[in-house]
Amino acid sequence: MRHTLALLLAVATAVPVALTTASAPSQAAPGALRYVALGDSYSAASGVLPPDSSSPLCARSTSNYPHLIAAATGARLTDVTCGAAETKDFFTGQYPGVAPQLDALDRRTQLVTMTIGGNDDNTFIDAIVECGVAGLSTLGHGSPCRDRYGASFVTDIRQHTFPALKRSLRAVITRAPHARVAILGYPWILPPTGGCFDKMPVATGDVPYLRHVEATLDDAVRRAAAATGATYVSFGKVSEGHDACQASGVRWIEPVLQGTNPVVVHPNALGEKRMAARTMRLLHLG
Repeated sequence: MRHTLALLLAVATAVPVALTTASAPSQAAPGALRYVALGDSYSAASGVLPPDSSSPLCARSTSNYPHLIAAATGARLTDVTCGAAETKDFFTGQYPGVAPQLDALDRRTQLVTMTIGGNDDNTFIDAIVECGVAGLSTLGHGSPCRDRYGASFVTDIRQHTFPALKRSLRAVITRAPHARVAILGYPWILPPTGGCFDKMPVATGDVPYLRHVEATLDDAVRRAAAATGATYVSFGKVSEGHDACQASGVRWIEPVLQGTNPVVVHPNALGEKRMAARTMRLLHLG
């Protein structure tokens, strides 16, 4: 069971180490907003159709929220989002022969968006996987993940992910000093309580525990944005009731089981649309 769950979640987080390319800047009218999209699989929309043929190994979709924002605003988009990206991949190539994501920026860049931080040190990924494994071991009863790991995930996010986010955002602003920079939070993966053990193998008592871990990650993103002057796009309220436990057509995040997308615990097409819409609303785009 452990290997089965790990395999399902690995699809969502692992990308083969191989050559890949950034998507070319989109066609746009002269004078169009110069927009660069950075970030991880939540930005890339891994698993959402249609795939971006220019970067198949990054599991990037042409229906990700950056493409939706560019289509709605007429922006000239350069998309370097990539599944499994960490903050360190802003500075060094994620794969051999692939430029650091920061290389897509320059002084002409006018808009930058991203989701990043969820893969750092594998902390949040490990929390999802380990809580799933623990939940399977008790058939969904109790709080085996909280009992075993306690505050370790939260502590790691506060001590390591938060400073890495600040460093990354400062580097973005240095590379693109005239750009509006927005960093998005992560939509809720689980409901506040109860859960759905048939879809998400997390024990009932660990549902609020894992929510707290995600809330800590989003708070780290928020605080890093505040410390650097970036705009934080929150999904804490608007994504409530759209977690992976909800029915198809309502949920923004795909569950481990009974989902419709091959990449689990990630936004589906509806989620990407809502992420695009909220970002445009907060940035007064379109």
